[in-house]
Formats: sequence, structure tokens, C-alpha cells
Amino acid sequence: MKNVLSDRIKANADLVEEALHRYLETASRPYEVLLDAMRYSAYAGGKRIRPFLTLEVCRMLGGKDETAIPYACAIEMIHTYSLIHDDLPCMDNDDVRRGKPTNHKVFGEANALLAGDALLTYAFGVAAGNRDATAEQNTLAVSLLAEYAGFDGMIGGQVLDLAGEGRALSQDDFLLMNRLKTGCLIKTACLLGALAAGFRPTDRPWQDVEQYAERIGLAFQIEDDLLDMGTEDTKTTFLTFLSPDEARLEIARLTEEAIARLSPYEQNAVLSAFAEHLASRTV
Repeated sequence: MKNVLSDRIKANADLVEEALHRYLETASRPYEVLLDAMRYSAYAGGKRIRPFLTLEVCRMLGGKDETAIPYACAIEMIHTYSLIHDDLPCMDNDDVRRGKPTNHKVFGEANALLAGDALLTYAFGVAAGNRDATAEQNTLAVSLLAEYAGFDGMIGGQVLDLAGEGRALSQDDFLLMNRLKTGCLIKTACLLGALAAGFRPTDRPWQDVEQYAERIGLAFQIEDDLLDMGTEDTKTTFLTFLSPDEARLEIARLTEEAIARLSPYEQNAVLSAFAEHLASRTV
């Protein structure tokens, strides 16, 4: 299944890449530098994990790709904006991402900031304009994106992460930071897939997908901290509170529970394999 999963991730990334080009290859403008900066980061590659989840949840629940792809692109635009802003000197001050100079190193800080703003704003328009979904679905999609990318979601988590650079976080604050900063976009990606398949928050499939997403999001972050063990001695990580062996047991528990939530669905193989893949990464 490992090779099948790898091929599936690549195929989904190609679908999303093609769709992103359709959204971003627009007519020339006097402020073309802004579009160039947006494209630079949006086309930077990667596994496109969040849109992968949107597409695969939609498929598992019997939905169609054409309904899921605009939502998948919207979540990827928001993820990309967050990376541009994370790299800025006022945040993580990174010079390289995925082997290339970061956006502000190429286009300057002001243009990088505005490119992130533009991608965030455009994401809401892409979700709202999904022609293969109903108006009700699109309204809920925009609401999900706004909630989980906002102050009670990813941005709130980023603030807690910045606070943790100057002091040790309590276990409760640290867990909240991870749930918000990393977990919220993973959860949103999965819920957008359920929405594209026609489900709502009161439906059992929606709730199962949400539980799956919360567990793989947490397992993903614990595994990251294990992989980074010894490189972030002054920063709070899961290994501040757990031994390596306890962390591995927690990853196994979360992965098992995530897979169990999908057991009622016949087409769960890809998402189950993906949960196992996250739990056994080496990079």
C-alpha cells in the first residue's frame, strides 16, 4: 500500500497544481509583482497534504473531485499564505523554504506580506465561487475557513507558538497551541471533503472525519517532535512532557483511534494508510 499511497499523493498534488494554475494565471496587471509573489509560493511544490485530505475524504464519502477541488485549492492557499508570513523577519525569519529563497528574500518584505494577504483573501473567493457545490455548501465552507484559520484557530496557535519562544509553555497551553496552529487546518481540510460529499456537522460521517482529523493532526506533531529531538532544546515540545517511548505509544494510540473512526466506510483504505504513514515518517 505504501507505493499506492505515494502515487495517490503525487496524483492529487498534480490535480491541485493544475487547478492552482487556473486560479492564478490571470491577465497581466500594473501590480504584476503581487501575482508573481503569490505564484512563487503557491507553485513551490510539496506534497499538498491538506488538499490531499480534502480530496480523499470526499472520495471516501462518495463525493466528486470537481466539487472538492475548489475547496482543496482554498485550503492550500491559506496554508501557503501562512508559510509566507511565518518566514518573515518579524516571525521565524527564515531565508530558505523547500530549497528555495523564501518569498520576502525574492520580492521584499512588503510584497511578501501582501502576497500572503492576497492568497488568504482569494481563498475565501475560491471557496465561495465553487460552481459544483450549492450556495449552502459554499457558505459553510467559507465559515469553516474563517473559523479555523482565524484567531480561534491557526492564528491563535501561532500567537501561542511565538509566546513559547520566550518562555516555557504549560502543558495545557502547549496542547492548545498544537491543536490550533497545526491541527485546525488539517481538520478543516478533512471537513471540507465531507462538505463536498454532501454532509453536514450533524451527520455521523462528518463527526467521524472530524475525530480522524484531530487524531492524525496530533500524531503528526508528536512525530515531528520526535524527528527533531535534540535540535530544539530551548523550546517546548511534546518531549518536554513525554519520554520518547511514551511519545511513540501516544502516536500509536492516536493512529489506531483515527483508523477506527473510518472503519464504517468501505473506501477507507487510502486515509487509513495515510494515518499509518504519518505515524511512521522518517523525515
